[in-house]
Amino acid sequence: MLRFLLVREIKTDKQTHGRLFKINDKNEREFICYTLEDAIRDKKIKNETAIKAGTYTVIVTMSSRFKKELPLLLNVPEFSGVRIHGGNTEKNTEGCVLVGMVRHMNAISNCAPAVALITKMIKEAKQAELKIV
Repeated sequence: MLRFLLVREIKTDKQTHGRLFKINDKNEREFICYTLEDAIRDKKIKNETAIKAGTYTVIVTMSSRFKKELPLLLNVPEFSGVRIHGGNTEKNTEGCVLVGMVRHMNAISNCAPAVALITKMIKEAKQAELKIV
C-alpha cells in the first residue's frame, strides 16, 4: 500500500506549514513536497480550520469544483470534500491540504508539479494512506 506522512511543522493562528513524505518499504521517509493548511483549532471554524491529525484513506476522484481528478481524503471527522490540491495561502484551503514545491514565509508555490506527482502516485496505487501528525 502507498503510504504518506504529513508532518506539521510551523503552526500559527492563521496557517499550518508542513512537509509531505512518502514512506517506502523500509519505513524510511522520502520528501515529496511542502504543505499548507488552515490553522489547527480546538473548535472548528468553517473554512478556517485544519482537519484533525489522524490516518486517512486517500483516493483520486473527479473534483466538480476544480474540474479535474484530485486526491480526496475519506471519512474526515466534521469535514466533507477534503482534497489535496494546489493553492498559495490559507485563503485557498477551506480545510483542504495544499501542496507545493516551494515554501515561503506565509505561503507555498509551484503547486502544479506537486499535485500532479501525488495524484499520479495515488492513481497508480489505486488508493493511499495519509497519516497526519
